[in-house]
Amino acid sequence: MLGIMDYLQEITVSCPWCGEPFSVLLDLSVPHQNYVEDCQVCCCPIVFDVTAQFEDDAVVIVSREGE
Repeated sequence: MLGIMDYLQEITVSCPWCGEPFSVLLDLSVPHQNYVEDCQVCCCPIVFDVTAQFEDDAVVIVSREGE
């Protein structure tokens, strides 16, 4: 049985507003997620679309909120 730590993955994304890279922690126990998180650098809202493909892999698409 896998624990919650087995589903957590840290990745680096680039903000679609300012272009700066920053790290986010993904929970891959949920097959598909869509949520808004502020950029850690410029504080603009970023839409995250995360699809878990395997236990340790995901497709992450980031875009500006409102696009």
